[in-house]
Amino acid sequence: MNKDKGEERAAPTEESKYIQQHLANERTFLAWIRTAIAIIGVGFLVTNLHYTMRQTLSPAGDLLATIIGLSSVGLGIITIILATVVYLKKINTINKQTFTASKKYIITLSVFIAFISLMFAVYFIII
Repeated sequence: MNKDKGEERAAPTEESKYIQQHLANERTFLAWIRTAIAIIGVGFLVTNLHYTMRQTLSPAGDLLATIIGLSSVGLGIITIILATVVYLKKINTINKQTFTASKKYIITLSVFIAFISLMFAVYFIII
């Protein structure tokens, strides 16, 4: 605020003490959102490509393409939800100076991504 006009300066908030950590937390959250959008996009891409080359594909390929598409969209939504939960939890832990890394969320998402990658491999073997 401008002191020349006689306005008083507001007291610093708890969050302003750790502004760098909060900004890093926000950047991490946005990176997870971008990752979720990419995962959803890959699911749409696989499903779209599959159904545009319909003449050469089997019923098993149809089923697998649908499963991959739905799984990718589901994983993208789960990623957005988990990223939001972790972001909000980190706000409190940063302010309380009790921050710990969220390993269980990273491991959970890694397992889901590995599963979808395995389905991609099976899909490309089938078609």
